[in-house]
Amino acid sequence: MTVTESSPKGGLVVSDLGVDLTGKDIDVVDDIDLVLKPGEVVGLVGESGSGKTTVGTSLLNYSRAGAFISSGKVLLEGRDVLGMEWQEVRKIRGEEIAYVPQDPASALNPAIRIGKQIVELLQLRNIGTSESRLQGARDGLAEVGLPSDDEFLSRYAHQLSGGQVQRVALAMAFLPKPKVLVLDEPTTGLDVTTQAMVLETMAELCRTHGVSALYVTHDLAVVANIADRVAVMYAGQIVELGPRDAMFRNPAHPYTRALLDSIPHLSQARALTGIPGRTPAPGARPSGCRFHDRCAFVVDACKESVPELRPVAAEHDVRCIRAEEIGTWDISRGTVPDADPDRPREVILSVDHLNVFYGSKQVVYDVSFDLAKAEVVALVGESGSGKTTISRSVGGLHKDWTGTITFDGDELSKSARQRDAVNRKRLQYIFQNPYLSLNPRLTIEQIVKRPMELFGIAKGKEATDRVVDLLDQVALGPRMLKYQASRLSGGERQRVAIARALAAEPDVLICDEITSALDVSVQGSIVALLEGLRQQRGISMLFVTHNLALVRSIAARVEILQAGKVVEAGSVVTVMETPREEYTRNLLSKSPRID
Repeated sequence: MTVTESSPKGGLVVSDLGVDLTGKDIDVVDDIDLVLKPGEVVGLVGESGSGKTTVGTSLLNYSRAGAFISSGKVLLEGRDVLGMEWQEVRKIRGEEIAYVPQDPASALNPAIRIGKQIVELLQLRNIGTSESRLQGARDGLAEVGLPSDDEFLSRYAHQLSGGQVQRVALAMAFLPKPKVLVLDEPTTGLDVTTQAMVLETMAELCRTHGVSALYVTHDLAVVANIADRVAVMYAGQIVELGPRDAMFRNPAHPYTRALLDSIPHLSQARALTGIPGRTPAPGARPSGCRFHDRCAFVVDACKESVPELRPVAAEHDVRCIRAEEIGTWDISRGTVPDADPDRPREVILSVDHLNVFYGSKQVVYDVSFDLAKAEVVALVGESGSGKTTISRSVGGLHKDWTGTITFDGDELSKSARQRDAVNRKRLQYIFQNPYLSLNPRLTIEQIVKRPMELFGIAKGKEATDRVVDLLDQVALGPRMLKYQASRLSGGERQRVAIARALAAEPDVLICDEITSALDVSVQGSIVALLEGLRQQRGISMLFVTHNLALVRSIAARVEILQAGKVVEAGSVVTVMETPREEYTRNLLSKSPRID
């Protein structure tokens, strides 16, 4: 497909964009054609490694170290951004094309107060006078729904919540009145209420100011609620592009359908699965259709030549030679019955009257619940509701608490160090961030083998054989044994963290937001793995998450937390279909959904 080399006023046209690895004839992305219209939000989705962020940053004439923009044009009101001198590119960055990174906290100076940073931005862009810039900062914060008083302006970035930091970043992006906005995973890891607030703010600002937005994300449920059009990327190419409703009602590419099949639904439980295989890296991509080695509809012709991006309906393009032959897609595919709320339960873990403190401040109040064998109980709530604090107390990672935690008849000590080896072995914690929870100096074999050696389960060749088996269970395989964590993607690291926890042969897993930053495909694979462990080995799980749709598919019971207190609890099907509390209803209403 070729777009015309013109752009609507305030919009942007990307034509035949290509990015290659430096010094090699290997493309990272290629044949990218895209039009962003004023006031329109275009969602750019795909698995990690598909090239989404590379395309997003290319709109600012930027490529990461080791890569360069090799071809194409990025036309902003007829001006080619890629052909500009670096001085002109620096001027339009932030002023005409703004960028909001995935972690805006890293883009804010931790040593400078928020108000001063915004004033300095206006000064740098020569916006307003020295007397009016402070008022401009107040107006910008108010526009994104934040306080604009002196107290808030005097805060540092670390004194703001995740949602507040995101909205400060949006305010700073919109203050220069840009024509184009690139948002790179701006709501990853946020709770549903904060996410909804950020998304609503962003969409309203785009409409109000006529800003074109490219929204880069792996979360298709978010895209279904925010985007006007959707572009799906795979292995460096756009494989499907069309209006939001058409993309979610009648996806034409097998890859788009596979992604949608991986998404949990609020309205019904689903047997989640991932896409077999993995996204091929630059230089290792197959000939022909790049998805053919993972596609359920592949024929020999798919392997022969790269398909063109061609129309299949009005404004709906697809890169697949069999798009008209693969039939319709059913959103209810994979639906399974909800967990039986009346099944017999054999309690293995009991939390009674738990109160948790940070110094003199109490953050959890009189929380009680239990967990049965081969059961998943979800802890759900907004950021700051106490989910992780409770799970860390149960795991012995936070010891400033009162109450009783009983594990299989034994009352647990407050600190993991004070607990006996048997209970430490049987109760394993999987952390949210696999980038920080794996030792970067050790190989994967050493990381997974460590619990076996620590608890006397196995050593030497026997331990190595067990590591291979565990890596197979988490769909990684023995080729990873000698790798260090730095060579793995986020989803692969999380699977290693799960394998390490399983190496201790636990009876209970505490899963702390373990899928919050993962692709929907990887999330589906991990959920399928955990469900298999629950059914086959009888493992119980305390599952901390803000994703209520995921709760519907994985948990039997749920505890809804607000400000450190349980406000509603019960079976998942009861709480999600007939919630009693306004807080629960609000969480459900703010959760993004495609069904």
